[in-house]
Amino acid sequence: MASLAHPLARGVYAPMIGRIAQGPFVVAQVGQSLDGRIATAAGQSHYINGDAALLHLHRLRALVDAVLVGANTAVLDDPQLTTRRVAGPNPVRVVLDRRRRVPATARMFDAAAPALAVRDTGGTAASSGQADEVLLPAPDGVFAPTAVLAALAERDLHAVLVEGGGETITAFLCDGCLHRLHVLLAPLLIGPGREAFRLPAIARLADARRFAMTAHPLGSDVLLDCNLEGAV
Repeated sequence: MASLAHPLARGVYAPMIGRIAQGPFVVAQVGQSLDGRIATAAGQSHYINGDAALLHLHRLRALVDAVLVGANTAVLDDPQLTTRRVAGPNPVRVVLDRRRRVPATARMFDAAAPALAVRDTGGTAASSGQADEVLLPAPDGVFAPTAVLAALAERDLHAVLVEGGGETITAFLCDGCLHRLHVLLAPLLIGPGREAFRLPAIARLADARRFAMTAHPLGSDVLLDCNLEGAV
C-alpha cells in the first residue's frame, strides 16, 4: 500500500492498519491554527495546513472504508473527498445532511466514488446526484453518531474517517465514538473564527479528558496523533 512507503508508516499508518484489521475503527482529522481555529469567522479554511498535511489527509482517506462530513462542511468547502493526491482507493463519501442542504451538484456527489447522504426519516425522499440515501431519525435535531456508525456497518463500512467540521467531530468525540484523533497543527494565528472543538464547559481540570499522544513533524505543520482508546 502506497501509504506505508511514507516516513510516518511505522509511527502512524502501520499501527492504524493493524487496528483497522481488528474491527470497527473511527478516526477523526482536524486541521487547525495555533489558537484552535479551523476557519475564519467568514468561513474561509482553504488552506490552513500545508501540502504535507493535505497529503496525510488523502492517505487517511485511502486507509478507510468511508469518509464522513457534516452538511456545513459539504456546503462551505465543497470537498471532493477522494484520494487524488495519493495512490489508493477512494472511500465511500458520506454527508450528514438532515435538512437536505447539500445540492446535487456538490463535488462529493460526482461519479468519482460512491456517496451516501444521511437524511432525517421525517423528510421527503429526494435524490442527490450520484448519492444514495440513508434515512435515520434525528429526534433532537441531530443524528446520533452511534446510529450513523451502525448504519454504515450494515453496508460493510467499518473503518470511518470523520473529516469535518468541528461540530461533527465534537459530536463523535463526546459520544465516545472515536478511537483516534489526528490534529494537524499549523503555525499561524487566526483570531476570531470557527473553533475546532465545541466541548461542554468543565469546572475542574480533573474533569478534562486525557489520552496518549505522539507528535510528528509534517512539513510546516505538526501532526498530533491522539489515541483515545483507554482515554481517562
